Amino acid sequence: MRSFNQGVKLLFLSFAVVSQAQTYHVSDHWKIGGAGGWDYLLSDDAAHRLYITHGPRVEVVDTTTGKPIGAVTGMKSTHGVALDPDGKTGYISDGAGNAIIVFDRATLAITATVPAGTNPDGITYEPVTRTVWAFNGRSKDVSVMDAASHRIVATIPLPGKPEFPQADGKGNVFVNIEDKNVIVKLDAKTNKAVTSWTLTGCDSPSGMAIDHAGHRLFSVCDGKKMAVSDFAAGKLVGLASIGDSPDAAGYDPKTRLAFSSNGEGTLSVVDTSKPGFPTVQTVTTVKGARTMAYDANTGKVFLSAAQYGPTPTPTAATPRPRPTVLQDSFEIIVVSR
Repeated sequence: MRSFNQGVKLLFLSFAVVSQAQTYHVSDHWKIGGAGGWDYLLSDDAAHRLYITHGPRVEVVDTTTGKPIGAVTGMKSTHGVALDPDGKTGYISDGAGNAIIVFDRATLAITATVPAGTNPDGITYEPVTRTVWAFNGRSKDVSVMDAASHRIVATIPLPGKPEFPQADGKGNVFVNIEDKNVIVKLDAKTNKAVTSWTLTGCDSPSGMAIDHAGHRLFSVCDGKKMAVSDFAAGKLVGLASIGDSPDAAGYDPKTRLAFSSNGEGTLSVVDTSKPGFPTVQTVTTVKGARTMAYDANTGKVFLSAAQYGPTPTPTAATPRPRPTVLQDSFEIIVVSR
């Protein structure tokens, strides 16, 4: 039996852990401006840079000051960014250009344009084989590019529309299949899909984060759910409750917290160390801020947002039109502890 003092101490420690988790807040707004839509962000933690896909360009911002560094320009419709461990090279998926864009991270100049499949979206670097994986939304396959030669070495068919990928660093790549509600595991050494598993209770999985040490994948889904998978076993292990209309996820290995950026205007913070994966905080952000990047060095979350004008009248060609983005309203929201 615990003593009274032991009970008080345990209660205090539990309160301290919860309080530590529940201190996220919006700490800054960085104005980017310009026009057009956006997609994924990527934090280069070591270089203190944030890469922001923004229409036909990728904005680059200094995360210590919030000031712009420059932009990679000359593309058609950017979706994702991946970085080479060499510290010198970056890769962009140009959806409307059906290409993987190679750029110099020092000068931000494009050094190569490599044809990919139709509408490449999610993109990641695989370190064991030193390849770049661009997941093509319309052709429902993945283009695998050798990073040294800039040559496509494989095109792997997928069972449906791919969304965000993650690499485990050991030769495996995982991707959400949005229209099938499954995760596909691909072997980078053989360039083949080796298995898949169903995300029961998860509709239209999009963003994905990874816990390398714990062998967990976190897929954000419609229906206010985050699917938690054991990627070593290849199975779903639970569902967490999150906000509505998510599109991106993040993970902090230090605190074992997972994040979901939600279009309703919230950031969900999920404690993955506890049974049932409880949501420990819901941070109010801005409506439409549904893409994010996480900086593991500073613990900051970066979200894309803008102000909106009226929604166009639906047509047969565009039955669900998006509202117009107001000129120069695009910004990055910074969430800190």
